[in-house]
Amino acid sequence: MPAILGTGEHRYRVVDNFAKLPDGWQLTDVASVAVDSKDRLYVFNRGAHPMVVLDREGNFLRSFGEGLFSRAHGLHIDADDNLYCTDDGDHTVRKCTTDGKVLLTIGIPAKPAPFMSGEPFHRCTHTALSPKGEIYVSDGYGNARVHKFTPDGKLIKSWGEPGTDPGQFNIVHNIATDADGWVYVADRENHRVQVFDGEGKYETQWNNLHRPCALCCCGGANSPTFVIGELGPGLAINRNVPNLGPRLSIVDAQGKRIARLGGEEGPGVASGKFLAPHGLALDSRGDIYVGEVGVTNWTTSFPDEEMPAAVRATRCLQKLERVRE
Repeated sequence: MPAILGTGEHRYRVVDNFAKLPDGWQLTDVASVAVDSKDRLYVFNRGAHPMVVLDREGNFLRSFGEGLFSRAHGLHIDADDNLYCTDDGDHTVRKCTTDGKVLLTIGIPAKPAPFMSGEPFHRCTHTALSPKGEIYVSDGYGNARVHKFTPDGKLIKSWGEPGTDPGQFNIVHNIATDADGWVYVADRENHRVQVFDGEGKYETQWNNLHRPCALCCCGGANSPTFVIGELGPGLAINRNVPNLGPRLSIVDAQGKRIARLGGEEGPGVASGKFLAPHGLALDSRGDIYVGEVGVTNWTTSFPDEEMPAAVRATRCLQKLERVRE
């Protein structure tokens, strides 16, 4: 029987062996996912075919991005089905059509800004859009900044610096916005999500999270909810401690937890377990798609175990089907 995660109104059935790829294809790490207006799933991954497109049943439709992307990291899709592809390997954000035509590139490919300079980009991680179409970019591994751009890619402003105080970041890993223009930033190694207004003014933070990595705003304009992907322990000292993830948490607009999916007994490849949730998307039916960087994470979580072949092939993509009574 498929595993069921969550409780009450937030129960999800794990769809095992979801992705049906051409023979010999492997996704390896799935850095991020997005769903378009027709419920097609875009799988931004670190395999030989960086963007794999599936239907909602997991059937392969097409791929693109071969030779274009260096290292997949973040993916966002707008109301017109334009994809914003964040590549932390060549320090760029590319706006693309759903068949892979590049419409806009922000950043200079393979030319990172100096480490912690605050200038865009040094291993940028994700994007989000304001209600006016302005582009926010979280940046990232070699910076501790959020940058705001015009819709055509001109820098408006930046904020953030390294640290643990409000408005400071320790791996600014993901970013989301809501219909009112609030900006939500996954401050991963500070174990929190910080909330800002559209100009970068700090408002509040959500705590009681463990290495928040993926971040998705959903639930409608009047009462948004958020799904947060949390990584498990990254240090040997607490590797086997329970209740630290990896897992998904569902919270309301004030950061209050509504539900939690998995993570009680650590990572794993069994149905109902996670490896390293890194990207999230929901389709029109409320089903959740989870991209995981299980290949990269494997030696951290399982240093003495051989990685199963399925992890590299398809296991880094999961579908959680909402249970409807």
